[in-house]
Amino acid sequence: MKLSVIIPAYNLEKYISECLFGVLEQVTSFSFEVICIDDCSSDGTWGLLEKHSKEYTNLKVIKNSSNLGLAKTQKELLQLVTGEYIAYLDGDDVALPGKLQGLVDYMDDNTSCALAYHEAEVFDSDTGDTLGLYSKGFYNAKYVPQRATVEHFIKFGCFANASSIIFRRHGSLLNAIEESCKIILDYPWHILNVLYIGGSVDFIDKVYGRYRIHNQSFGGQTRRNPERRVQSMNDQILAVKNARKFGVAQEVIDKGIAHHQFAAALYFLKLHDFVCFQQYVGPVGQQAIFFDERHIFAFANREYPELVLQKLFPELVCDSNV
Repeated sequence: MKLSVIIPAYNLEKYISECLFGVLEQVTSFSFEVICIDDCSSDGTWGLLEKHSKEYTNLKVIKNSSNLGLAKTQKELLQLVTGEYIAYLDGDDVALPGKLQGLVDYMDDNTSCALAYHEAEVFDSDTGDTLGLYSKGFYNAKYVPQRATVEHFIKFGCFANASSIIFRRHGSLLNAIEESCKIILDYPWHILNVLYIGGSVDFIDKVYGRYRIHNQSFGGQTRRNPERRVQSMNDQILAVKNARKFGVAQEVIDKGIAHHQFAAALYFLKLHDFVCFQQYVGPVGQQAIFFDERHIFAFANREYPELVLQKLFPELVCDSNV
């Protein structure tokens, strides 16, 4: 088996069929399997999975008897894979024609690549309108080269859309799942996979997928909930700290922590939650590491959050307040 595509699903009755058809209808020169686990959904997800499994012989579906959560479900999926390569897809995202062939061809041609990812359109689920590109529109995209390293993940965040990745099967698949993370699971997974495999993180500049934005998605929930934003930051920092045991330099890890704390500080600044802004805007490490010049400015003027807001986000400040 050349490729295994793994898909977790939970209460995705509205989206799971489109997701599966996008993968199962792919034309490839190799054999591939699609494995989907329903994490004890309370809607009609499982009925659709059973139906589609009778229509496609390379689709394997399983239903958890109780809700285990994403981390444990991913471990279940990884125990079932037989492919040389593994691709991941969220059950509410969409694969476009050419995706699987393009990913596998790239991995075959670039043997030093541990993990590759393609560009993805971000789209509004209600209207279908394209909102932008995921990786090229990533807020730290200017720091990320086409052939990156794990250090770029650590220092600049998750520039790869979860549903766009492919990586080489390795002997520590289950160890790469960080169950301690409560919200952010793809970012620590990518970091650990690359560290276990060894190799580069490569960008394929073709739109092979669509990333769905809707109110109940993980990202949608987090953007509306300050407590989830703090937990997301803690998950991201844990992901960065995991690199210590692989010998990644402490300065690189501190740079990553500084980035994630500064990103959280900016989130709260834009909400006018100046107490939390001041809490997370400080430097990191014994050498007082800052993420960039904006971070230095924000910390130096932390007692004047309105000034920082005006400087960094002038579009959010009303003319009457300038």
